[in-house]
Amino acid sequence: MDIAFLGLGKMGRGMAANLLQAGHNVTVWNRTRSRADELQSRGAHVAATPAEAARAGIAITMLADDQAVESAVYGETGILGALPAGGIHISMSTISVALSARLAEAHHAAGQSYVAAPVLGRPEAAAVAKLLIIAAGAPESIARVQPLFDVMSQKTNVVGSNPSAANVVKLCCNFFIASIIESLGETFALARKSGIEAAKLLEVFNSSPATAPLVATYGALIAEGKFTPPGFNLPLGLKDVRLVLAAADSAGAPLPIANLLHDRFLTAIARGLSDKDWSAIASLAAIDAGL
Repeated sequence: MDIAFLGLGKMGRGMAANLLQAGHNVTVWNRTRSRADELQSRGAHVAATPAEAARAGIAITMLADDQAVESAVYGETGILGALPAGGIHISMSTISVALSARLAEAHHAAGQSYVAAPVLGRPEAAAVAKLLIIAAGAPESIARVQPLFDVMSQKTNVVGSNPSAANVVKLCCNFFIASIIESLGETFALARKSGIEAAKLLEVFNSSPATAPLVATYGALIAEGKFTPPGFNLPLGLKDVRLVLAAADSAGAPLPIANLLHDRFLTAIARGLSDKDWSAIASLAAIDAGL
């Protein structure tokens, strides 16, 4: 297939590389041109603007936030005006529910299709095509791009025909993960304050009914205090919690824990942890305990 891939950050690089390896004709665009040039040697075409890339007919965006997606979609150099009639925009970024709804309306008005397909997984999973994709959109559009999802992931979960449903589910997942991180931080702080090593507690967790991939992955990072290099930057965690709260406000669903997490992320950034992995919020519980 002819594909445009926009956004070559930690996640996007691996995803675009997998599409190239699978034999697809991929045109890449990135705000920092050097990242796009890195994939040129692997067969990618490099576009100067999102619009130039989008002429491929299928455009995938994997960008940091709402602002970055809006910048790539709208305006004279955006994909909305360049994507051919019948083309598909696949938004794989973690964006607000409200923006996803606006994108669906805009693409429909332009005679194009829009599929929301945010992903679950860290950069190492993206590199080996082990992501989980949460997709929503018109069934025929999802069927058309399913071969691309198969190349980038181990599974696609289709959650409905309304694209923004995928964004709600993704935000729910990230809220749950952040809650687990905070709980692990508090739990390890209690154990350490009581003279028990965090690694020993994690060993018990991983051999008990409490075991889960999230506990194993983030528990190890927290127990070891290994917050660099970041797989998911801490400020992006704050962004996602803000999106969760906005979605909850719109739906009329109180989320007390999300408000706590919002303050935890703000505190971590105020303490100079912006360059750390988002799991570094767990270190605040240790600080609170005097450790």
